[in-house]
Amino acid sequence: MFDNLFIQRLFDPASRFEYLAWVLTAVISVVLHELAHGWMAIRCGDDTPIREGRMTGNPLVHMGPFSLVALFVFGFAWGMMPIDPSRLRGKYAEAKVAIAGPLVNLTLAALCAVGFAIAVRVSGLELVADEPSIAQNVQTLLVYAGMGNAMLFVFNLLPVPPLDGSHILANFHRGYERFISNPANHGMFMLMFIGAFAFGGVLLTPVMVAYMHVCVRLAVLVMTFT
Repeated sequence: MFDNLFIQRLFDPASRFEYLAWVLTAVISVVLHELAHGWMAIRCGDDTPIREGRMTGNPLVHMGPFSLVALFVFGFAWGMMPIDPSRLRGKYAEAKVAIAGPLVNLTLAALCAVGFAIAVRVSGLELVADEPSIAQNVQTLLVYAGMGNAMLFVFNLLPVPPLDGSHILANFHRGYERFISNPANHGMFMLMFIGAFAFGGVLLTPVMVAYMHVCVRLAVLVMTFT
């Protein structure tokens, strides 16, 4: 029953670094994602993140103990940034706050892809080898961090409450806003979210493959022109 738990990779020397790379990626990415929401909310007139002490880099504040335990054991996590929509200024303020988090993940994914290409150029080593070196571990970390952020970007843009995509769509479509604001639909939203989470691999696997292609092409490009 527990043969395939994510945490088992921690006790396997062959996959221990990948485990640590994924955990580090998730913690940093989720924290920066939530801080981006808070920063944009403040810019749009809502000081709730400041009043509630959420503008901090402490993962416990943004993720909480249950999310961190889920990350360590199962390999997935979540975060939260309190926002008061009634205090936001501007017609599309909610959309701005919602998109800020995914845009940070997209930026991190792009930076990691460039960093991977540079690391390959500097080290001149392949990503996979019998005995990974420090340079190869750096490449592995950058790939994991990039793929993780690319997946966070895509997944969070799904228009399923409570994901950011639902808030963006609701800010532009009043009918959808009324739909997700109706308490009678909350049970349906829970099922939709569980479905999106359960079948997210179908969507995110192509994202991972596409991201790896981008990394390889950038590495080849850097090797060719330097």
